[in-house]
Amino acid sequence: MSIKRIQTDKAPAAIGPYSQAVDCGNIVFCSGQIPVDPATGAIAGDDAPSQARQCFKNIAAVLKEAGLALDSVVKATVFLADMNDFASVNEVYAEAFSSCPVLPARSAVQVARLPKDVKVEIEVIAIR
Repeated sequence: MSIKRIQTDKAPAAIGPYSQAVDCGNIVFCSGQIPVDPATGAIAGDDAPSQARQCFKNIAAVLKEAGLALDSVVKATVFLADMNDFASVNEVYAEAFSSCPVLPARSAVQVARLPKDVKVEIEVIAIR
């Protein structure tokens, strides 16, 4: 099995010693994406739903670089700075996966703090 680093300038560069994603052949592990607009470097939006939309744009860009799309995702983890944002982020999540014949398994957790003090971070695992 070969392991390949996935890197695209269509998603924010890693802000630490990690890869945007790792391609292990049949499985692609995407690092958590925060709502940074790769074109400007700015946080996209002030509210959790806006930030979640940017997270999904970033995830889609990383998956595209790996030759995949959101309908390849089998597991997602949603990290929230405030669980009170769960319902509104859940609506964005449902939009993002609306064309998937099988919705991914998911965990959603509240965390004490996220990088750059964003409200949402999302990571996924996709398969070929």
